Amino acid sequence: MNRSRFLALGGISLLVGIVFSFYVYYGTLQARYSHPMVSAIVAAKDLQVGESLGRGDISLVRVPPDVIPPDARQNAEDVVGRGVIVPISKGQFIVAGQLAGEHAGAGLPSLIPAGMRAVGVQVNDVTSVAGFVTPGTRVDVLMSPNGEHRTITVLQNVAVLATGSTLERTAARSFTVATLLVRLDDAERLVLATKEGHIQLVLRNPVDTHEDKVKDATIQQLYEQLPKAKKTPQLKPAVLPVRDTPEIQIYQGPDVHSLQCPDGGECSPATKH
Repeated sequence: MNRSRFLALGGISLLVGIVFSFYVYYGTLQARYSHPMVSAIVAAKDLQVGESLGRGDISLVRVPPDVIPPDARQNAEDVVGRGVIVPISKGQFIVAGQLAGEHAGAGLPSLIPAGMRAVGVQVNDVTSVAGFVTPGTRVDVLMSPNGEHRTITVLQNVAVLATGSTLERTAARSFTVATLLVRLDDAERLVLATKEGHIQLVLRNPVDTHEDKVKDATIQQLYEQLPKAKKTPQLKPAVLPVRDTPEIQIYQGPDVHSLQCPDGGECSPATKH
C-alpha cells in the first residue's frame, strides 16, 4: 500500500468519526430539549430562620419538571416578603413548608402557628441544661413550689422557639430567657408556675414525643427510695475481772506489818494487823 492510499484511508476514517460524533451530540441535544423546562425558585445564599426574603435572596432557574419537589415555589412573587421558618441552604429549592404564612411577616411572630403562643421564661446555666437548650429542641417544664418539698411536671414535649434573641440553632451558650411554643391554656399554667416556684427545663430527645403520667415527687418519696442503713450492733463494754491485790506481811517481834503490792506498782503499807 503506497503512501497516498494510506493517507486517503486515514482521511476517510477521520471523516466518518466526525460525522458519527456529530450525530451522537445532536441526538443528545435533541433528547435534552425535547422535554419542556420549568422555572423554580432556589436560595441564592444560606437563609436563616426568621429572615424576610428579598429578591436578592433568591434565584430563578430552569429545570426539568421531574427534578423539583411538588410544592416548590416557581414565581418570585410567591416568596418575596415571606419569613423563613426553617434553615434553607444555598441552591436548595424553596418550598411552601419552609416559609411563614403570606401575611405573617418575619422574625419570631412568623414562627408561631395559629392557635399557639410564644412565652418567655427566665433561665440560667442550670435551668437551661448548661445552654444546650437551643431553638428547635424540645423540653419538659418542671416546677418546685416555693416553701414546699416537692416537684411537679407542669408541661411536657414543649418546642423551644428562641433562646435570648437567637432564632437559629447554635452551639451551647449562655442566655437568660428561653421562648417556648405552647397552647394558650398551657401558657397560663406556665406563667403561674413561674410566679409560684422555681422553674427547671428538662431536655428531651426530639423524636421522643410520648408524654408520661407521673406523680409529684415529694421529700417523703425521696427518703423512702433511699436504701435503708443497716443497724450496727451495739458492743457492750468489756468487764475486767477484779483481781485481788497481793499483800506482803512483815513480822517484827509481836508486830505484823502488811504491804499491798499491785501488779507493776510499788508496794504501799496496808492496814496494820
